[in-house]
Amino acid sequence: MLFITTANDASTIPGPLYDRMDVIELPSYTRTEKFNIAKRHLLPKQLKNNGLEGRVTLTGSALYAIIDGYTREAGVRNLERTITSVLRKCAQKIAAGEAEKISVSAAMVKELLGPEKVKPTFISRKDAVGIANGLAWTSVGGEMLPVEVAVIPNGTGKIEITGSLGDVMKESAQLAVTYAKVHAEEYGITPDKFKNTDLHIHAPEGAVPKDGPSAGVTLTTALISALSGIPVNHDLAMTGEITLHGNVLPIGGLREKSMAAYREGMKTVLIPKDNEPDLYEVDDEVKEEPHLPAHAEPDTGTERSPAQAPERKEGQGSQPHPCKEKSGRCRHCAAHRRKAPARRGVLRTIETLSVTACAVPAPPKGGA
Repeated sequence: MLFITTANDASTIPGPLYDRMDVIELPSYTRTEKFNIAKRHLLPKQLKNNGLEGRVTLTGSALYAIIDGYTREAGVRNLERTITSVLRKCAQKIAAGEAEKISVSAAMVKELLGPEKVKPTFISRKDAVGIANGLAWTSVGGEMLPVEVAVIPNGTGKIEITGSLGDVMKESAQLAVTYAKVHAEEYGITPDKFKNTDLHIHAPEGAVPKDGPSAGVTLTTALISALSGIPVNHDLAMTGEITLHGNVLPIGGLREKSMAAYREGMKTVLIPKDNEPDLYEVDDEVKEEPHLPAHAEPDTGTERSPAQAPERKEGQGSQPHPCKEKSGRCRHCAAHRRKAPARRGVLRTIETLSVTACAVPAPPKGGA
């Protein structure tokens, strides 16, 4: 006797039962995969079922509008239902004599289905201090996970953590605070800043529980940005857990996370160095996307770091990034930035947290 079962989330399966199962993991479909499935299979099937072959067509933009605005799932079940709903409304118009043939555009989708059901993701849309865009894995695919940090003056060193964070993420937040204290001098953060201020760490959408070992890099970046006063680039996403000494540990769900960053228009995604063997899972459209770093100068390969303090002239207290890189590949120091080669591709790997200083380079001497 053979039992075949399905589940959206394996974490809810009891351990003893899971240990006796042969598990075949089928990752969630990406946006592009859903589009091709809908175009080649779901739409022709429903056109035939509803007797609308040759009378109704859906443009590519219409299919993407349905995928992005009306369905959020790992598979395509709701996508097929929504396409069927559109076709039935078209059939109603044809039966009423309003038209003989209908071509459904993206604008017409909203007219037929009403307001979008999937709301825009809350992420940092402009360079800002104390907010960094992280990445998370869910049962319906990858999602953006922004982290905000506020520094409250005239405090007593209190640390507040909100946003329905689980125990693992709370520990990551504590690691971020410890790392910031140990490396405060590198970022121009005065030692008394931790004593005379309170810190509030928050993950938006507090009603949604959040946990997992991949937010350490994001938490640390947002925290150091808030303490140093240097903004983080809005088109930079990151994922990875940290150790107490700043090493970046590998994460899971790289395929889904990278697609989420690509979908939201992120120009650079920082992933752990140890996840390089997993890059074969990442969709080609993500890996091959031409990458022009923020504020790039064409043909020269020069670029500005993802979060950077304003340049200062000589004699105004400028301080180079505390970098010992001699190869000319450092993207953080003003001296090395001119030598940094242009790169292609959205994904970049990081091995230690000191490398992620590209998100929060050292400010001018004197602190924030």
